[in-house]
Amino acid sequence: MEDSSIKIFIDEKTLQAKVKELGGLITKDYQGRTPVLVAVLKGSFIFVADICRHIKVPVVFDFMAVSSYGSAMVSSGIVRITKDLDTNIEGRDVIIIEDIIDSGRTLNYLIKNLEARNPKSVEICALLDKEVPRKTINNVKYKGFEIPNKYVIGYGLDVAEKYRNLPYIGLIEEE
Repeated sequence: MEDSSIKIFIDEKTLQAKVKELGGLITKDYQGRTPVLVAVLKGSFIFVADICRHIKVPVVFDFMAVSSYGSAMVSSGIVRITKDLDTNIEGRDVIIIEDIIDSGRTLNYLIKNLEARNPKSVEICALLDKEVPRKTINNVKYKGFEIPNKYVIGYGLDVAEKYRNLPYIGLIEEE
């Protein structure tokens, strides 16, 4: 996909090496257990598909869609669940699979929502963590990359639903 305004920020090889590493850490920590991977749609669908291939313990998949952006490039601050879990997580180990943590408000809301369902544990696996001032502190146990406060696309991340299919993380250079 050629677009001269997109600059590669994290290349495909580096991305895949980190995904493999994170999958290995989860495998080590969850020996003898079957965690529920809760992928936050739409952004994390590629990440969860790739990381699960590197997790060598049985897992259960479920998906939630949580929105705070709509089609904008900046979070509205209002979080709403547009697709809820189908799996009962009571007494289960849960790993939230997130593509990116920005302000942390959406993730904080999601953690509180899931904790109210009485899981055994809730951990976070985030591919990207933006270096931005936050009002909420989220303990990310499995973190891919810390990135500057830039709008990134690719590998599931979009702008107005475009560019999710890029195999790397890119930046759109402003003219």
